[in-house]
Amino acid sequence: MLRLNHLDYYRLPWNLADNSISWLEPTFKCNLACDGCYRRNDNNSHKPIDVIREELEVFNRLRKCDGVSIAGGDPLTHPEIVEIVRIIKEMKMKPIVNTNGLVLTRELLAELKKAGVYGFTFHIDSKQGRPGWKNKNEIELNELRYHYARMLADAKNISCAFNSTVYEDTMQYVPELVKWAEKNIEIVQVMVFIIYRAVNNEKVDFYLGPKKIDMSQLVYNEEVKERVDIQAEELVELIRKEYPDFDPCAYLNGSEKPDSFKWLLTGRLGTTNKTYGYMGKKAMEIVQAFHHIINDRYLAYVEPKMTRIGKTMLLLGAFDKRVRKTFFNFYRNPLNIFRRLHYQSVMIIQPVDFLEDGRQNMCDGCPDITVWDGKLVWSCRMEELMSFGYNVRTYPKDFLN
Repeated sequence: MLRLNHLDYYRLPWNLADNSISWLEPTFKCNLACDGCYRRNDNNSHKPIDVIREELEVFNRLRKCDGVSIAGGDPLTHPEIVEIVRIIKEMKMKPIVNTNGLVLTRELLAELKKAGVYGFTFHIDSKQGRPGWKNKNEIELNELRYHYARMLADAKNISCAFNSTVYEDTMQYVPELVKWAEKNIEIVQVMVFIIYRAVNNEKVDFYLGPKKIDMSQLVYNEEVKERVDIQAEELVELIRKEYPDFDPCAYLNGSEKPDSFKWLLTGRLGTTNKTYGYMGKKAMEIVQAFHHIINDRYLAYVEPKMTRIGKTMLLLGAFDKRVRKTFFNFYRNPLNIFRRLHYQSVMIIQPVDFLEDGRQNMCDGCPDITVWDGKLVWSCRMEELMSFGYNVRTYPKDFLN
């Protein structure tokens, strides 16, 4: 397997108190049942507006952030989703709706835009059992992805991102999805691949203090037949078969393993038929640092009109050799002076890994931090808090014997 050296990339400066994003869950209700989901579906879980305000105030009190991911459940099922977006906007944060898109209409989109929605992240993959799309593979689902991307583009200047959970049997499609994103770089700003994880009962036991815990009651527990140890580098290696020069520029490491890649960010510059090059670590560092100096917070999403100024971003080549290479690749054709150059992010997320000694390697500086009982907690493990009151600890099998 390909091995990347984390010291070759910019370590994103996000941390618990100062981050690019926070994660709000106004509901646990969802109208789909995705295989890789870590939240129990609850049809009676819509939070009232005053509770949502309180959670947003927790973010404001404990954490700087540029944007708020409105998630769940599916937030579009919440009857007051427009008001939620409006409140976040009034609190001077970017409202980003994380949704499967099932109930999104152009009418609802217009209301959300008027309320101040900044962007959407659509989760679409072949393990959702989506009505009308069952048994479709990831490539066939590009038709649906395009439908939502086009809807946002027609509404004007709303950021468009896509999430897809990657399983052992769907890894093969990752290069084609990256190619599809390139083809639609004018209307798709972000492509995210989330590597599948589930509780693996074969290697570790789970404890709450001295008490061994039965994890079968949690939604993300299952007797897995698929791999739950796919690494971010494996996806990079796959993508390089289609794009040999594909290379990340920034990352978040694991909380227990500094050379692991939990969030691995690649920034590419190109047109709908060609990628001319990639952002290097110095360019991304300048972007994040400059945004923090000006706005006192790290950058999350940007408006689509800002991703169209790729030619301006080439000026960062004065500090970054990879951007400098992109500059020469682009202007090798003098006619490109009349063409628009776009920026697009490709993110690979590798959730919790269990190390050999039982430690849980979480995302160090994770943006998907949410609120539970007035405290900041990992959203991906909140089911443990709701079931047991605490996060469980893990130890290798027979550790105590």
